[in-house]
Amino acid sequence: MAMLGGYSAAPHKKNASDGSNDVSEFVCPVCLEIFDSPVTTQCGHTFCHSCLQECLRPQKPVCAVCRGAPGHWTKAAQLEALIQSSVAACKGCGTQVGLSKMRSHTAACSKYQEYIEEGVRTTAQSQPAIVSSVPNRYTFTCPYCNCQNLDQDGLVEHCTTQHARDARQVVCPICASMPWGDPNYRSADFFQHLKIRHTFSYDTFVDYSTDEHTMIQEALQRSLMDH
Repeated sequence: MAMLGGYSAAPHKKNASDGSNDVSEFVCPVCLEIFDSPVTTQCGHTFCHSCLQECLRPQKPVCAVCRGAPGHWTKAAQLEALIQSSVAACKGCGTQVGLSKMRSHTAACSKYQEYIEEGVRTTAQSQPAIVSSVPNRYTFTCPYCNCQNLDQDGLVEHCTTQHARDARQVVCPICASMPWGDPNYRSADFFQHLKIRHTFSYDTFVDYSTDEHTMIQEALQRSLMDH
C-alpha cells in the first residue's frame, strides 16, 4: 500500500507547481491514500467507500476516527469532483499526476517506492529506543556464576548440574522477578527450593497483571467448584 506524503495539489486550470495547496484533505484516514469513491458518515468523517465497509463489518460498527457509531453515510460528491479536477506532484519522480490516478501511479513508480522506504528508515533511526518497564520473567541469570539467558528449565538444569555442591545462600532469580518476589531473600537450601517451587513454569499458570488478592479469590472459587 502506497502511503501519501505532503503532496502539493492544484486544480488543472491553476499553476500546479506553486505548492500552495496541501492534499491532506484528500487522503483517507484508513488506507492513507487518495480517496477512492469517498463517502461521509453521519458523524462527519470521510473514508473511501471500501474502507468504510470494513468499519461497518463488525457486529457493532464504529467510526475509524472518533470510534463512535458511524450512522448513515452519503456519497461525498463535491470532494470526488475536486479529486477529479486536481493534480499533485509525485514525491518520487516529481511528475504532475491527476489525484484520481495517483494510486495507480505511485503503485508503479519505483522512485516513489524509494522515497517511502527512505522515509521509513529515517523515521526508524530517529526514534529513541523504547525501554520496557515490565520485568523479564522468561530468561534468568544464574545466581552463582552469572550465566545469562537461561529459561526456567535451563536455570534448574544448569544449577543442579554445575553448582550442586555450592553451599552459598543465593537469591532465586525466578522468584525475584515475580510481582510478589523479594529480591533480597536468600534461600537457605536453593536446590531444594528449585525442586519444590520450580518444577512448572509460572507463566503457564499465573496472570501477572492480576494482584495477589484476586488470584487467591479465584483459587478459592475454583476449589469450591471442583468439590
